[in-house]
Amino acid sequence: MIDDIILNALKEDIGEGDHSSLSCLKDTDLGSAKLIVKETGILAGVEVAKRVFELYDPKLSVEVLINDGVEVEFGDIVLEVSGKAQSILSTERLILNIMQRMSGIATKTRKIVDQIKGTGAHVLDTRKTTPGIRQLEKMAVVIGGGMNHRFGLYDMIMLKDNHIDFAGGVRNAIEKTKAYVQAMEKPVDIEVEIRTKAELMEAISAGGIKRILLDNFTPESLKELVPLIPDSIESEASGGITESSILAYAETGVDFISMGALTHSVKSLDLSLKASF
Repeated sequence: MIDDIILNALKEDIGEGDHSSLSCLKDTDLGSAKLIVKETGILAGVEVAKRVFELYDPKLSVEVLINDGVEVEFGDIVLEVSGKAQSILSTERLILNIMQRMSGIATKTRKIVDQIKGTGAHVLDTRKTTPGIRQLEKMAVVIGGGMNHRFGLYDMIMLKDNHIDFAGGVRNAIEKTKAYVQAMEKPVDIEVEIRTKAELMEAISAGGIKRILLDNFTPESLKELVPLIPDSIESEASGGITESSILAYAETGVDFISMGALTHSVKSLDLSLKASF
């Protein structure tokens, strides 16, 4: 999947050819460049960058000086790439776009994870990702210290409010889903979103579920509801949770807290690739 993302991005950016580089550089011109950090944050995307260079021009030589997951600051040199100058320039923008985006996600994730350290709660991402590059964004969450929720619609069942309403209620939705999973003969975990205490008790009573999602509850409400969930069922909180409120949610005893903001509301980390001599 990562190779597909890279190859599609190269096709999108280069098209019929990088005329800027082709026009002023010979095919035999060699050079080197350093990837430089412009602000403090958590580095992510180094391994992906190496793969970009490798796919575009296997003859490029890459020396990695700082690995994924490391906190960096202004002036740090992440890597140095050497080889055909045209190849370095043609991949420059894709390298930066990937690493700046991934590092921004990793930086935000690390900050949030650190805020709830010691509470026992884990930070999850969501499917609120940029279409086409979900794999990269979810990789960045893990690099930052968070955890991945389901990757897509195929690897975990989540019965959300609309599923429940269309199915005729929590119990109906769960019973139909359990029958579906049994007929499919494939082990797929089931998560159920609940909106009220009554729905919570109905979900627990129905059984056969892996996790209960308590959506759009206040921390005060969660303190009442989380203890009602048996140890055999995981608990997850979501909905409007921010950096300033996440600690209050983590202290309610929930197992997981999911935040779409990890991937949909992120500032990229400032990086640059500069020729070196």
